[in-house]
Amino acid sequence: MQEDKEKRLREMTQKGEGSARRTTIILEKEEREFIDSLIREGKEPGIKPLISKMLDVYRSMTVYDWRFPGEYYCGISRIAFVNVELINILIQHVAKEKYREIGRNMGEALKVSIETTLGIKAAEREKWPDVFKRLRVQGLGDFYLRDKYLLIKTPFINEVQIWAGFLESLLGVELDVKTSSQPLVFEIRELGPEASE
Repeated sequence: MQEDKEKRLREMTQKGEGSARRTTIILEKEEREFIDSLIREGKEPGIKPLISKMLDVYRSMTVYDWRFPGEYYCGISRIAFVNVELINILIQHVAKEKYREIGRNMGEALKVSIETTLGIKAAEREKWPDVFKRLRVQGLGDFYLRDKYLLIKTPFINEVQIWAGFLESLLGVELDVKTSSQPLVFEIRELGPEASE
């Protein structure tokens, strides 16, 4: 009898890495009420998808490296939660003819961050889905590639020329602006030398 119990325990603890395991989490009353309200209001489909989403953000934003409160790092880059209104105030004090150049500088800075933090070469087209996910997780917008067009839905910054320079530098492409209102659409004119490799 004892051997059967030990054998069963070994089988349970030695399951393959790919198999699912049940986990119990004890929540405070307020935490459970909050989760229940998210599900009841249709903001989350259930506890499992909510926890999976939280873990994805935790992992992709390297929350384990954050120093609470107020000092947040994602690899080599410091991250801040900033109201879009504050960014718009800064943009208002920049000459419009400098928007594309500023975007290029921003794109280059983010390219270095992505390459050093995630090991992703942003100019390699097959890596663009990973780059777009990173931009989405950081709150910059929803980015899509459709044939020879780049689309940005819900962009954090509304100035199309900043985005054009940003994406050109980040992805190693040349772009033609096709729309100046949301969703922003850019045609990929030519792949730069890095992106065509």
